[in-house]
Amino acid sequence: MFTDRLELRSWTVPEAAAVVNGVRLADWADDFPAEGDQVIAELLDENPLWLGEYGHRHVVERASGLVVGSIGLFWPPDDGTVEIGYGIVASRRGLGFASEAALALTEFGLTSPDVHTVWANVELSNPASIRVLEKAGFHRMSTDIAEKTALYQRG
Repeated sequence: MFTDRLELRSWTVPEAAAVVNGVRLADWADDFPAEGDQVIAELLDENPLWLGEYGHRHVVERASGLVVGSIGLFWPPDDGTVEIGYGIVASRRGLGFASEAALALTEFGLTSPDVHTVWANVELSNPASIRVLEKAGFHRMSTDIAEKTALYQRG
């Protein structure tokens, strides 16, 4: 899947193994993988659908060809809803890559007949992530003051 500036390329088993085993690949940005990428790579064995058509993807900066983050839908959907998660490495934050990727993957996810809503939970202390979701067309549905989080949805 391509956007103006990004390629959203599905994770492969060898790439996940490289992340888990601390092996660096030539097409990774210097600060990839981030902590969240490590977590996803470790969970791919337990969640094989995350490697499928609607699953997790590397965010590749087309200009450089480097992997600069990851984004994914936590497949399969539950009652027509699916969660999205994303992360961009520190060296590429503030460039709009997360919003561009979130918009593209959300719109793709909503093409599935099994999905009517894509959602994300975000910490209120993370205004950058809130902006990502808002730019991707998500709307705040609720706020949990005790947990210091907000639920955003699109669909």
